Amino acid sequence: MINKGLTVRGAQMHGQRYIPMLLERLASGELRTAHLATHTVPLDQAPKAYDLFKHKTDGCVRTVIRP
Repeated sequence: MINKGLTVRGAQMHGQRYIPMLLERLASGELRTAHLATHTVPLDQAPKAYDLFKHKTDGCVRTVIRP
């Protein structure tokens, strides 16, 4: 990193304190998340899910792989 002049930066957020509020909003329907995962596939189709996500085909935003 020194020879290439790279800078590494990081950040930390204590997300645990937001979980109760987020769960409450999810339960009330105020917070909608359906649009976050556009594809759900079983575990045996994981390579297909990865390919969809990598190439952003078929309108893929994020894939969920079910066990």
